[in-house]
Amino acid sequence: MSAPVTSPLLVIKDIECRYDGREAVRGLSAHVNAGDIVCLLGPSGCGKTTVLRAVAGFHNLDAGEIRIQGVLVSRAGFTLPPERRSLGMVFQDHALFPHLSVAHNVGFGLRREGRTEKAQIVSEVLELVGLADMAERYPHELSGGQQQRVALARALAPRPDLILMDEPFSSLDVEMRERLSAEVRNILKTRGTTAVLVTHDQHEAFALGDLVGVMHEGRILQWDTPYNLYHEPSCRFVADFIGQGVFLPGTLLAPDTVETEIGVYKGNRAYTWSKGTRIEVLLRPDDIVPDSGSALQAVIVQRAFKGAEILYTLQLPSGGRLLSLFPSHADHRPGERVGIRVQADHLVAFPISS
Repeated sequence: MSAPVTSPLLVIKDIECRYDGREAVRGLSAHVNAGDIVCLLGPSGCGKTTVLRAVAGFHNLDAGEIRIQGVLVSRAGFTLPPERRSLGMVFQDHALFPHLSVAHNVGFGLRREGRTEKAQIVSEVLELVGLADMAERYPHELSGGQQQRVALARALAPRPDLILMDEPFSSLDVEMRERLSAEVRNILKTRGTTAVLVTHDQHEAFALGDLVGVMHEGRILQWDTPYNLYHEPSCRFVADFIGQGVFLPGTLLAPDTVETEIGVYKGNRAYTWSKGTRIEVLLRPDDIVPDSGSALQAVIVQRAFKGAEILYTLQLPSGGRLLSLFPSHADHRPGERVGIRVQADHLVAFPISS
């Protein structure tokens, strides 16, 4: 007997959104399965927050439709109010009530529950987010990370079908942002909560997301796992936007083989361009490894210490440059010549436009 086919929890189909006649989102489609955490990632002005606002019911659609749990919630000329969508929202500025305790902030949206049930729910979610001992404190007595966990607890308390998070960690320092991203992912996965996060920070998107949609000019260019976005970008913009790397000019010798100034190598994909096509090859810092015995030499021009690794900018004899991550056991200095080799399992190349 075959397993039953389940519908996605959230379906976004060919939506368009405008501001004062200006197109902000165009022909965008995506779906989110129950229990998944997905991220919309892109530079400022790409339309990611507009998509989130449309899902929340704060922005009307000019075309297309949005369904949550199979129910039509938005189309051109119709927008179901936000409070009827079974959504939880977590904002950048926490939006906590300063005059209410943590417990009362978390329980604010539990209007239908009796006093005993409400207290139990509040206790459970505060335990889940690690703030059980802070129920009687007030927002000003908490750190920024603690305030954001209270905001998450408040969003989780009514057990919504979907949690929407709009740049929730951008006001926090880098260390707190990284730690809280991991904590929030664990909390959402423990609860089995479906979530959509909007962010411009790819480290945050990769830490949280099962799937990430890279947006540009109102469209999703690639909807994929963090691993595939990094190693198998579908277009030049995604390759440039995700991670670090440089493009070296080269020539296609065979569908899976390229020649560049640093040698000939085969990758894991076959291209359909004709032999001899001029291309540019993406090389990530982890594709270039140190090799003291290599005939290929480069000169260090910059270095950035990262603890376990050092990111070096290397200049090739031709004047071209590469990035490479070396283990930090050896401390090479600018001007020093080092041996390197290419260790790239993923071949990422794009034709050079004439």
